[in-house]
Amino acid sequence: MDNRRLILLLVFSFSLVMLWDGWQKHNKPPVPAVAATADSAAGVPTPTPGAAATGTPALPGQSATAAAPVASAPKAVIRTDVLVAEVSAQGGDIVRLELTRHKASEDVTRNYVLFDNGEKHNYAAQTGLIGNGLPNHKTLFSLAASSLDLKDGEDAVTLRLDAPATADGVKVSKLITFRRGSYVADVSYEITNGSAAALAPHAYFQFTRDGKPAEQPGGFGVQTFTGPAFYTEAEKYQKVAFEDIASKKAKFVTKASDGWAAMVQHYFVAGWAPAEGEREFFANQVSSDLYSAGVIVPVAAIAPGQSGKLSMPLYAGPQEQTRLEQFAKGFDLVVDYGWLTIIAAPLFWVLEWFHKLTGNWGWAIILVTIALKALFFPLSAASYKSMAKMKTLGPRLQRLKEQYGDDKMKMQQAMMDLYKREKVNPLGGCLPILIQIPVFIALYWVLLGVVEMRGAPWLGWIQDLSVKDPYYILPLVMGATSFIQMKLNPAPPDPIQAKVMMMMPILFTFMFLWFPAGLVLYWVVNNTLSIAQQWQINRMIAAGGKPAE
Repeated sequence: MDNRRLILLLVFSFSLVMLWDGWQKHNKPPVPAVAATADSAAGVPTPTPGAAATGTPALPGQSATAAAPVASAPKAVIRTDVLVAEVSAQGGDIVRLELTRHKASEDVTRNYVLFDNGEKHNYAAQTGLIGNGLPNHKTLFSLAASSLDLKDGEDAVTLRLDAPATADGVKVSKLITFRRGSYVADVSYEITNGSAAALAPHAYFQFTRDGKPAEQPGGFGVQTFTGPAFYTEAEKYQKVAFEDIASKKAKFVTKASDGWAAMVQHYFVAGWAPAEGEREFFANQVSSDLYSAGVIVPVAAIAPGQSGKLSMPLYAGPQEQTRLEQFAKGFDLVVDYGWLTIIAAPLFWVLEWFHKLTGNWGWAIILVTIALKALFFPLSAASYKSMAKMKTLGPRLQRLKEQYGDDKMKMQQAMMDLYKREKVNPLGGCLPILIQIPVFIALYWVLLGVVEMRGAPWLGWIQDLSVKDPYYILPLVMGATSFIQMKLNPAPPDPIQAKVMMMMPILFTFMFLWFPAGLVLYWVVNNTLSIAQQWQINRMIAAGGKPAE
């Protein structure tokens, strides 16, 4: 089979798969509304019976109507050098979180909002204690301050919230600490047991979010994952789709002695990571389009008259891989490259290294392209040499076609004899292309998925390499270079196939109109280097007067 036909088949197959995936997701029927029970409507999880040393029954009186006061509850605003957080007195929920170093996609004059109090999403970080009368995320706390700013010279700022004392004298305070230059907050509970009995409650830490997808990357039918994810050493990284939670088909680890729970979306993530000890993971549907996912941990027993403390780190910010690695083991897996991680992860490392040298992601992409081209130079040279030899045989192949007419069997046999005499392998150009396809797709996911590329300029009109070229200049240049490269290849003997190959640059240009500018830049540079390499090989073979031995 001619290598051009194989290339055509691969390109069309890749395009059809992406189109089919995009069509399925676009036309997927909505998840049917599921009637929530009183406990699930309240969003207050309960540990599995027998998980605690003492019983921890569900909180009484927590119904769907309990959520009504959240909008009118007092709020405290905390400002650091990287974020602005709004904390509600109801439950001490973090109901809004602006990331000041990242701008909104639709309006670059505004900060990106991760936790959202209804502007585009319903998304909050919630915590609470599980036990009779203990405060949870429906309890109205008193705020120690309505506004806190991280001042010059300070490394951290802490908001304190006090819950009403229980009937038996248990006092609980919630503390949220934000640190300079960090997207990690410490969420703590200080518990004073004024009752006559020992206290051994559980605490839950969860994210409650609607099922609407986050911003999606530019691309041809590409959809990124939005939803809960869990990780343990034994089960590794597990994503859970909202629709699977709604249909009660979700499968994930529920009990472990390590691991974390997260809510993942394109470019950003929020996660709870208990330091050590047993934990229980959960994911529930709260209402028709509201879901909760998180982790339950036991609180060490507190004797009468004694105090205890429990602290949980919360990460809420961009998927910057150095920060993710520092937060928790395996947390960097939220930057999901799928089955090509083994190729994509080293590619990003090289890309990041070039960025440190140049200070610009566009130039880093160009240098990575040159490095990949150099790495695959022997394979590419063999491919181009094979195609150049095929081109010199073009007139003779045409004569064979005229000689044998419609007798395809004899024509194919004559062609194979010609290839054998001239020592030309018609499939010689296929293997290098097949080897490079996984690298291209891996680089595609790197450029599409890493937050470091979001809002990163190159030069001139390219001010964001993660979105499409606003003036379509790069796709048009890519189409022109694809046409030049196609003309350097031998023309297919079949006229219909030749016409289809002529259409390929147009098809590629159309597809790449919506691709991220960073990926199109890679393709333009790769095409340019390929043209130079193939032109040189063609010239050398033409100067020899016959196919090289």
